[in-house]
Amino acid sequence: MERLGYLKTARVACLWLIIGGILFAQAMKIPNGTPGFIGYSSDQGPLDPSALLTVNVWLKLHNQQQLDRLVEQQKQKNSSNYHHWITQDQFNSNYGPTPQEVKAVSNFLSAKGLTVVSVAENNLYVKAQGSVGAIQKAFNVQIHSYNKNGSNYHSNNADPSVNDPAGGLIAAITGLDDFGFEPNVAHAGTAEGASAAFRSLAVSPQGFFFESQCFGPVETDTFMSTTNLAIYTGNRYGANITNGSLGHLPPCGYQPSDLQKAYNLNPLYTTGLNGTGQTIVITEAFGSATIAQDAQVFSQLYGLPPVNLTIAKAPGLSNNPKGTGLGWDVETTLDVEWAHAIAPGANIVLVVATDRASLDEAINYAVVHHLGNTISNSWSSLEGLGNPAQFDRVNRILEMAAAQGIDANFASGDDGDETVIVGFKTVAFPASSPFATGVGGTTLALNPDKTIAFQTGWGNNLTLIAETAALGNAPANPPLHLGFVGGAGGGPSLTFARPSFQSGLSVPGNTRLVPDIAMVADSFTGVEIIETIGGQLSVGVIGGTSLATPLFSGIMAIAAQSAGHGLGQAAALVYDLPAGAVNDILPVSSSANVTGILDGAPLSAANLAAPLDGNTSFYSAIYNSPFSTRWFVITFGTDSSLATAPGWDDVTGVGTPDALNFVNAVGH
Repeated sequence: MERLGYLKTARVACLWLIIGGILFAQAMKIPNGTPGFIGYSSDQGPLDPSALLTVNVWLKLHNQQQLDRLVEQQKQKNSSNYHHWITQDQFNSNYGPTPQEVKAVSNFLSAKGLTVVSVAENNLYVKAQGSVGAIQKAFNVQIHSYNKNGSNYHSNNADPSVNDPAGGLIAAITGLDDFGFEPNVAHAGTAEGASAAFRSLAVSPQGFFFESQCFGPVETDTFMSTTNLAIYTGNRYGANITNGSLGHLPPCGYQPSDLQKAYNLNPLYTTGLNGTGQTIVITEAFGSATIAQDAQVFSQLYGLPPVNLTIAKAPGLSNNPKGTGLGWDVETTLDVEWAHAIAPGANIVLVVATDRASLDEAINYAVVHHLGNTISNSWSSLEGLGNPAQFDRVNRILEMAAAQGIDANFASGDDGDETVIVGFKTVAFPASSPFATGVGGTTLALNPDKTIAFQTGWGNNLTLIAETAALGNAPANPPLHLGFVGGAGGGPSLTFARPSFQSGLSVPGNTRLVPDIAMVADSFTGVEIIETIGGQLSVGVIGGTSLATPLFSGIMAIAAQSAGHGLGQAAALVYDLPAGAVNDILPVSSSANVTGILDGAPLSAANLAAPLDGNTSFYSAIYNSPFSTRWFVITFGTDSSLATAPGWDDVTGVGTPDALNFVNAVGH
């Protein structure tokens, strides 16, 4: 027996040496490791070889097909594995890389002159640091600087490869580029090039700071100059600029009680279902230095319980949120405050990454430690521009989460079909992952009693009809079509196959469809947040699918409380719900859409709303912008080439949840 064991070991060793020699000679290529954005950028030449870079070397999982089958069975009600979640230890032992494999990869990196900084607790990756020159030699790549639309990045210009047997263990190498992920936060001033506007917080714990009635009755407005006369009639959005104390701020914004009533959450609260015992995990890059105090002030002002907030970190990630002026401080504030507004009894754990490229590490940490049954992520990268190898690694983390009953929700994006931004249609990742839940966006109009007056898919067009007050609000001749200025992302994935939970959709193609579900995201019907700006507590109005995502995550936390356990990927649940659990979002039109007469010539509603890009139903209104004092026709429900429709659609998915019915349907 000993002899046979010796021979077996010797054969394996010899085979490994032979294979290793072949791999070494041929160089093991790590496929799909070149980000797409370099094809749309200007190459600025080689990066300084002495510059310091940090990379993550991701190891391959074991038994991948077995894991895929298990996660699929966990979603099927007729399977014995339905909602039978596994633990992290079970995942590690059955599917994770081994310590020996980590050692082999670490030894390779050290031999190439790189310093091993850390190893993921579940062995998924080895983090290493070294000079650009050393990293280029280790992975047989060239790293260049690139400029894309005025922003500078660096990236490898070809797929990496490894001249070592350890290459057979490596699934991906990330950190060779710094394109990373971006927040999906929006505000009304974006359409006119204005930054997010906040005003100093007046201490007033009663009521709200902005009007909750965003839409007014039909009106007629006349604009004159020495040469032109224009008369416009139709619906009204917002109010005239008469309240100087608000400054250049949006004319409306919702507070927590508005959305609690609109989404039918109050009946849940009365029965004690408010997220108690659950934890919502929020991942962000950079974070906000004042989030703890801002969230507590938010809670106090709006009559919510104090927020139980913990700031966590993965090894190598900063525990000192600092904010960067890149939108992440606003993003962090929005996510924490509005997840708390919807699930005021839930704990919140904020996992902060040190940069946009390390958010995958933050999710991995949240899953490994099972910090909560719901993970809310309001950031993304575009499939057509990002790094496919990084997408695949995030997919594996999300599959690990799904196997443990953790729901990971992601914003679907704020630029419609993305053609205005990148020139071609694409969707946001990770919302497009088959193991994530993509959250789209709506426009939400409320009645005086805070019930829903109407909802439509989020998508805005603007047409300038009169100039600034300083110019006497002279009529624009002809009206200037600014076109599409923002809307929920969606459509078919360029990368991922259609998952089984979408197999019943009568939509052409065989790829993953985005989004799955939606909530309010239109920045023109946004929400109030409290944030410290320039050392002063301030209030502003924010939207985006970054708003919709924490709202939905809050509802999922309440559903998990009702069930007494994690419910797994929400996307696998929302396509088979009873009537009333979600509200199907349909196209909205109006008999009072804005029409005009310019110097005696009629202007139709369709002309003033153009370009409609195939949309035939829309709601338009007259809008006096507080950001510029100009007058516009603003449209709602015009989301580039995307459109709401009966059933699933590429703006709102299956619709918006009715919280009471939704929780009763899934929380069992």
